[in-house]
Amino acid sequence: MVKETFFTYKLEERSYVSAAKRDIHNRAAAAGFSSKAVGEIDIIVAELASNLIKHTPQGGELVYRITGEENNKLFEIFSMDNGCGENDIQRMIKDGHSSTNTLGHGLGAIQRLSDHFQIYSMKGWGTVAYAQKYMAPPLLKTTSKTPVIIRAIQENIPGEDVCGDGFWIKHNENETQIFLGDGLGHGPEANYAINLAIESFKSNKDKIPGEILKSIHNDVKKSRGLVGAVAVLNHQEKVWSLCGVGNIATRIYTGLEYKNYMPHNGILGLNISSNLTNCQVPAERFQTLIMCSDGLKTKWDITKYTSILKYDPAILAAAIFKDQARRTDDMSILVGKIT
Repeated sequence: MVKETFFTYKLEERSYVSAAKRDIHNRAAAAGFSSKAVGEIDIIVAELASNLIKHTPQGGELVYRITGEENNKLFEIFSMDNGCGENDIQRMIKDGHSSTNTLGHGLGAIQRLSDHFQIYSMKGWGTVAYAQKYMAPPLLKTTSKTPVIIRAIQENIPGEDVCGDGFWIKHNENETQIFLGDGLGHGPEANYAINLAIESFKSNKDKIPGEILKSIHNDVKKSRGLVGAVAVLNHQEKVWSLCGVGNIATRIYTGLEYKNYMPHNGILGLNISSNLTNCQVPAERFQTLIMCSDGLKTKWDITKYTSILKYDPAILAAAIFKDQARRTDDMSILVGKIT
């Protein structure tokens, strides 16, 4: 899976919207989306941005990226706000519903123009939304289905142009491998460390998380180092294998019950234990894996988000990110759900 940079816009007032729309338009066009698709992306962005301004006094946030293979790239965008919220999602999406004396066609338009769209809202909490637009939707039918859906949100610390956090996902017929890491500190040197780690992970043929982390440790010694965790889902044996070094939080939910998996002390590239043990967990349908860097607080409780596990894992990632991002470091959260 190709990992491209996430971009973010804090829309605190209406004057910020035009800059966000222009930037996203230019990136989609440069990525090769057709003029028709770019126009549809323009509408999706305009409606999401308009909702942030209309429904939240302090505005909200758009996080987006363009990712995927050259012949079928994907535009994905998250919208998050702390507004008044709404408990009746279907009423929100229905054309003609408006709480601000407008025509009320915005969410319906996003749903029609997106290849995938979900929105989650609660009164008094706010709203998160997630939309996807593919460059070539017909290719979706031939894309091999994997038994786990993985979504992520990643942001630089405010003021930095590059991110010291990073992740990579590898799928094959027998397993899915996930790596999430956090270079020490932030800025270019942390970014260099995480990129070295990702290159090591991409080329590694091992299937055991602890051994993968040992290889990463050896390959990043010329950097300032990083913390990281690897999760491997064996599709045939239906088991998770997990191992981490440093403060990457890893949690697996089975329904609303969960277990935290404690990482080993150390820093990849500097000093790690010679005995990196792997934790194995039976994999079950609809289980949810959550991994995040220390740019997010970890004392979150998903039971406050009514019925959120019924949604795309992107919605849970956005909800946790909205509530728990520290804004004092690079920030990453990855959520995977077994289908």
